[in-house]
Amino acid sequence: MQRLTKKRFLLALTMLFFATVSLANRDSDFLSAKEAFQRKDVLLLNRYAEVLQKHELWPYVDYFQLRSTINTADSATIQNFLARHEGSLVADRMRSDWTKILGKGRQWQLFDKEYPQIVNKDTELQCYYYQRYWNIKNVAITAEVRALWFSSINMPDSCPPVFQALIDNGQISLEEIWKRIRLALSDGKTTAAIRIGRYLSNTNEALNAKELDRAARNPKKYLDTIHGPINSRSNREIALFALLQLLRNDTDQALAQWYKVKNRLPASDRSYFLVKLGYRAAMRHDSRALNWFKEAQNGLQPYPASDKALGWHVRAALRARNWNEVLAAIKRMSSAEQQFDSWRYWKARALSEKKQTSESQQILTSLSEEPSFYGQLAKEELGKEFDFTDKAYQVNDREVSAMSQRPGIQRALAFARMQLRTEAYHEWSWTVRDFTDAELLTAAEVARRHGLYDRAINTANRTVTQHDFKMRFLAPHREIMKNIVRVYNLDEALVYGLIRQESRFITNIRSHAGAMGLMQLMPATASWAAKKLGVTNFQQYKLADASTNLQLGTYYLHHVLSGLQNQPLLALAAYNAGPGRARRWQDNSDTLEGAIYAETIPFNETRDYVKKVMENAMYYAKILNPEQNTPTLKQRLGVVLPK
Repeated sequence: MQRLTKKRFLLALTMLFFATVSLANRDSDFLSAKEAFQRKDVLLLNRYAEVLQKHELWPYVDYFQLRSTINTADSATIQNFLARHEGSLVADRMRSDWTKILGKGRQWQLFDKEYPQIVNKDTELQCYYYQRYWNIKNVAITAEVRALWFSSINMPDSCPPVFQALIDNGQISLEEIWKRIRLALSDGKTTAAIRIGRYLSNTNEALNAKELDRAARNPKKYLDTIHGPINSRSNREIALFALLQLLRNDTDQALAQWYKVKNRLPASDRSYFLVKLGYRAAMRHDSRALNWFKEAQNGLQPYPASDKALGWHVRAALRARNWNEVLAAIKRMSSAEQQFDSWRYWKARALSEKKQTSESQQILTSLSEEPSFYGQLAKEELGKEFDFTDKAYQVNDREVSAMSQRPGIQRALAFARMQLRTEAYHEWSWTVRDFTDAELLTAAEVARRHGLYDRAINTANRTVTQHDFKMRFLAPHREIMKNIVRVYNLDEALVYGLIRQESRFITNIRSHAGAMGLMQLMPATASWAAKKLGVTNFQQYKLADASTNLQLGTYYLHHVLSGLQNQPLLALAAYNAGPGRARRWQDNSDTLEGAIYAETIPFNETRDYVKKVMENAMYYAKILNPEQNTPTLKQRLGVVLPK
C-alpha cells in the first residue's frame, strides 16, 4: 500500500514536471509569435499560430495575424474576428484599428457603425470622428475640437484637417492660432510652433522660422540684438520665447533682459511674461514671486493666468503666510481646478486664519469625508481621529476559483507569468473595468495569491462602498521587515508606505531611470550601501531579491534620516529627489509647517510622492499595530527647520 502511494506520488510529480515544461514551451512559442509580429514576419507568425490555438493568449495570436494583413482585409473578415472575441480587449483594439482605416478612407457608413462600440478611443480616432461630424454645427463637437486645439500633445495626422476646417469656418480665430503658437513656445516646442504657424499661411502674418531658430540657439544674443520697436506679432512672440528660454535656467539673467525690452511690448505681453516670471520664481522659492504675480494683474490688459500658474501663486503665498493672496489666487482658478482637494483645504485654512470660521468648517467637513492626504488633514483640523471601516465583504475560495477561470483574468496571469507586465496591466484593467465591489475584491484576492501585489492593491483601490483596507495596504515580507526596521530604529509603517509607492511590492521591477527592486534603489546607491554594510560580492541583480533590497534600502533611508534632522518628511523628499534638493527646499530663515513644505515641493512627482507615502503610513500604522496609538498626519509631517 505504501509502495503504491509512493508510485502515485512519483507519477503525479512526473506529470507536473512535464506539464510545467510544456507550459514553458508554449509560452516561449507565444513570445516568438509576438516577436515575429513585431518584425512583420507573417510566415513565421503563421507557423507559431498553428501550435498556439489552445494557449490562453490565442486571441492575441489571432489578432497578430489579422493585424498583419488588415490593410487588405475585407469587412466580413473583420466582423468574424470581432464575433470570435466579442467583449475582449483584442476585439476593442481590432475595432479601433479597423475604424481608423475606415476614417482614413472616408468610408463613413461603416465608420458610423463601428465607432460607437469602441471603448478605448485615442486622439487619432477622435479626430476622424470630428472629420465626420464637425460640419453639422454640433456645439459639443466644436467645443471638443477647440479644447484639443489648445492642448500641448503631439497631434496625429487625422487632426489637422479638422483644425483647418474650423479655421476656414471662423471657429478658430487668428488670435487663437497665435495663442496656440505661444503655448508651444512656452513649452520650448519650436518645431510644433512652426507647424502650427503654417495655419497662418492665408493671413497677412506669419511666424518667422529663421528668427525663431536664432532665438532658440542663443536667446541672450538674440535679445541683445533687439534695439528698435518690436512691432510684428512674430517678433513679439519670439522675444517672449527667448526670455522664457533664459528664465528656464536663471531668474536674474532673464530679469536683466526683461528690463531692456519690456517697454517695447504691449501691456498684455508684459502681463504674460510677469505671470511666467512669478511662476518660475515661485518654483524656486524666490520671495519676489508674489510681487511679480501681483504686478501681472495690474493695468488694463492683464493676461489670464493658467491654473498651473495660479497653483504656484497659491504656493508662493503659503510660503509667505499671505492668506489674502492664497484666497485671491484660488478664487481666480477655474471652477474645476478649485474643486481639487488641495485648494479646498488651503482655502479653508486661509478662511480660518481670517476668522471666517463658519465657511472654513463647512469646507473641512465635506473634505474630511474623502480618503486622501488632504481629507485626513481636514479631519484633524476638525479634531477627528483617523479611522476606517475594514472589509465589508468576505471573499471565499469558491469565488476565487471561479474568478480565476475567467478568460480575461487567465490572459492577464499568463502575461504576468511571462514578465510582460505592460500587457498584463492592460488585460487586467480591461477585465475588471465594470466589476462590482465584490468582484473587485475577489479579483484582488486572485492577484494576491499569484503574488501580483500591484494588481491586488490597485484593484482593491477601485471599490466604491465595500472596502478591504488590508488588501489596499498589503504588507508582504513582514518577517524580514520587522527585523530590519528594528536594527535601524525605523518606523515600519513609513517604510511600508514608501515601498507601496515606490514599487507596489514588485521585487524585480526596474524604473526608466534604472532604479531597482522593492525600494527602487539606484545601482550606485545600492553599491554604496553594500560597501558600508560590508556586503561582499554584491551584484546589481541581487536587488531583485527582497531581503537584499530591504537591507540596503532601509540602511539608505536611515542614513538620509540621520542627515536631515531625523525629519521623515525631509527624508522622503530626499529619497525621491536627492538630499541636496530636500535641503534646498527648506526656507532660508523661517520654520515651515510640514504641510506647506510638502505642497511647495517644485517637482510634481516628488510632491505627490511625499503626500502618498505619508497617507500610506497612516493606514499601515493602524493595520500593522491596531492596538497602538499612532501619530496624526500633522505630527508625521511635523515642522521643517530653516536651512
